[in-house]
Amino acid sequence: MASLKEVRGRIVSVSSTQQITKAMKMVSAAKLRRAQDNIMRMRPYAQRLSGILANLSSQTEGSVNNIYSERRDVNNVLIIAVTSDRGLAGAFNANIVKSVVALIERKYSSQAAAGNVTVLTIGKKGLDAFKKKNMPVIDEYSTVFTNLSFDNVRPAAERAMNGFAAREYDQVDLVYNEFKNVATQVVRQEQFLPLEEIPVEATDKATMLVDYTFEPSKEQIIEELIPKSLKIQVYKAVLESNASEHGARMTAMDKATENAGELLKELKLTYNRTRQAAITKEILEIVGGAEALAAK
Repeated sequence: MASLKEVRGRIVSVSSTQQITKAMKMVSAAKLRRAQDNIMRMRPYAQRLSGILANLSSQTEGSVNNIYSERRDVNNVLIIAVTSDRGLAGAFNANIVKSVVALIERKYSSQAAAGNVTVLTIGKKGLDAFKKKNMPVIDEYSTVFTNLSFDNVRPAAERAMNGFAAREYDQVDLVYNEFKNVATQVVRQEQFLPLEEIPVEATDKATMLVDYTFEPSKEQIIEELIPKSLKIQVYKAVLESNASEHGARMTAMDKATENAGELLKELKLTYNRTRQAAITKEILEIVGGAEALAAK
């Protein structure tokens, strides 16, 4: 059985940990509100932009004649993996890494064997994980969460777009956590490039009913809208991941605080039992000594 000093030390240690996890939960809750507001404002904008693009595309024979729509044999692949800069968020980052690995095994095993699969990491945790797996990594954009804004995310999107346009990559996929609620984050795997044709019925009906007057031509407007839409898509994924991170950390810290409370109960019970046993032993020694003296 552990000594009283050891048990007291563990009680102090667990109490300190519980205070830290409780504080981290409160910090994540405050950050989550702001991150949730940001993604809730972004979603209607991204949806309406996609609707406008689908409307214009449908009026130009249902397809977009654009470099970003070009389909070719997939020899070189880029995967944009959105993780976080910090841990202590449960399986938040591990799920992204596992999803990327599973995606490669399922779709790009031959390209990976040839060393033609590259990962563009957004978030330090993803960078560390993929480097440990000895995968080709683009790491210039792994710190965008330090100052999260559209201007800081845009270069990552442009790198992927320029790489595709220059035929450096034949396909670009996007993997991130989509925010559902505080307790639920869903890993999404989306084809970023080449552009998939947007079904008219899948877009905002209100947008589709609008009759636009175009200046300049529809085709030129589409060519300008597509790059903007692609950058917005990456920024939206990063905002989704940011909200998901705070939700996951808030849930993880709440569970850690509860577990620390349960452990404290067990340690205090152990402490009381150990203390009682020590007192009982001392009493027995005193009684035994008194009897021995009386016998003399």
